[in-house]
Amino acid sequence: MNIALPRWAGYRVQVNTAPTRPRTRDVGEVASKVVIVTLFSFMVMRIARDAAATGHVTGILLLVSEALVVALTLMRRAAGSVDRTLRARLLTTIATFGPPLVRPDSIEGLMEPLTIAISAVGLIIVVSGKLSLGRSFGLAPANRGVVSSGVYRLVRHPIYLGYMVTHIGFVIANPADWNFLVLGAADIALMLRACCEERTLALDPAYRAYMDRVHWRVLPRVF
Repeated sequence: MNIALPRWAGYRVQVNTAPTRPRTRDVGEVASKVVIVTLFSFMVMRIARDAAATGHVTGILLLVSEALVVALTLMRRAAGSVDRTLRARLLTTIATFGPPLVRPDSIEGLMEPLTIAISAVGLIIVVSGKLSLGRSFGLAPANRGVVSSGVYRLVRHPIYLGYMVTHIGFVIANPADWNFLVLGAADIALMLRACCEERTLALDPAYRAYMDRVHWRVLPRVF
């Protein structure tokens, strides 16, 4: 039986109350972990080679950030509820795997220290957000436990804020049309994904109470 729940963030949510099969759910969770850990492990190895070659602080921070994806995916809690809609899957894919498609097209000069500083700030926010989430971390919109500590006291999706800051730093340093297009699409997907996540999370009274305390999703007084 399906129950229509109230609208949250402009969505109407349908929750399936039919009993789920734990075995099927466990197999899906294991398969998801294998895919994510495999893909991000290859990404971490590539980033590690680049960081070792350049020694840039941004490369080291990026290595830590993506290595955390692997570690936290292995440790994460089982989800109480997951948004498995096609919309959520597409947004997650674009937001996650779009940025690696950018093309280096750097301009050297006085802007380089500024772009490095911007990217470093963004990555520090990302790493802080992932550490705050801990075992509640996941890629797909899901409820793995409500987190309101650390940087989550400031905005509801600080990791997305951090990614957007790093993207700004990158496009300033690499101002190619392709990079604007790819990162612009990824950032739009991040904002829509934030709404998708809250559609699922707002079913939890604890998250609704958190929304009452922390009013802004990503950027205070903007969104």
